[in-house]
Amino acid sequence: MPKTPEDLLQHLAVLGIETVTHDHPPLRTVEESKALRGQLPGGHCKNLYLRDKKKRDWLIVALEDREIDLKALSKTIGAPGLSFGRPERLLEALGVVPGAVTPFALVNDGDCRVRVVLDREMLDRSPLNYHPLINTRTTAIRPDDLLRFIRDCGHEPEILAL
Repeated sequence: MPKTPEDLLQHLAVLGIETVTHDHPPLRTVEESKALRGQLPGGHCKNLYLRDKKKRDWLIVALEDREIDLKALSKTIGAPGLSFGRPERLLEALGVVPGAVTPFALVNDGDCRVRVVLDREMLDRSPLNYHPLINTRTTAIRPDDLLRFIRDCGHEPEILAL
């Protein structure tokens, strides 16, 4: 069973990571997020669950306004034929549904089958804001704590200038 948002927040607390979580109506897109977030400080991000022709899963985490050219990214990370992963694969791999993709979902990837790519510029913003496994909340976390969390989940992210 995938972790719940409460499980995730408890996991972060056990790691000594301080977060702030805000409740809100469901947000599925960057545009919806911009319209409803008000004055939440920090970096606001988008998260792409992708799959390549070699059947490898990828999580790309970038600033919300970052243009992501899948062809160029494919060459940069050595992932031929990148495309968006199917919702059922997303649920199987990260335990979340479309609209709730987040680096926090790595807590559900015990086999570390998803490769993680982070936008280098994103890590210059603090706090960073992500859904905590559901799209009716936003959780703010410091960049160094995000990296600590990802590594605690067994992943070593690629940090690239996207």
